[in-house]
Amino acid sequence: MDALTALTTRRSSAKLCAPAPDAQAMAHIVSAMLRAPDHALLRPWRYLQVEGEGLSALGEVFVQAMLKRDPQLTPEAQARYRNMPLRAPLMLIGILSPVEHPKVPVHEQLLSAGCGLHAALLTAHALGFGGIWRTGDLAEDAHVKQALGLAAHEQIVGFLYLGSVDGEMRDKPQPEAAAHVRQWP
Repeated sequence: MDALTALTTRRSSAKLCAPAPDAQAMAHIVSAMLRAPDHALLRPWRYLQVEGEGLSALGEVFVQAMLKRDPQLTPEAQARYRNMPLRAPLMLIGILSPVEHPKVPVHEQLLSAGCGLHAALLTAHALGFGGIWRTGDLAEDAHVKQALGLAAHEQIVGFLYLGSVDGEMRDKPQPEAAAHVRQWP
């Protein structure tokens, strides 16, 4: 798929299944992530690749995080959190690891990390895979961050689920350019 087609046709896929991107596809995805815009070449990000048993282990981390918040969490709710990582055969977790720099504010570094995840989504799409970017409360949870080995200054930018599209992709309406882009002055 050419770059313009990938950029203009990518959409989120909530229903994903095996197969996940293989080693060769992941090499392309990782290469694209690492080409994100990066003022001063700070590399203010890192990524965790989770698959196989790691997905089940992450589900247990999610359950424990939620039980800390609500010890009365129902078995049904626990099962929902336990199964979250199993929505796809592979997950990338984007982590902002900001670097102090006099000319590159943290918000710019956050955008760089986000661009890396977006590049991963675009590359997966170009290779015939689907994906969806999720965050939510678990991305902010102290227990989850600790279990994933984040340092105190780091934060989760997103959970990127990747796999093969399961079923039909829903068409996403294209916003009107005039509603979002204007000439200035």
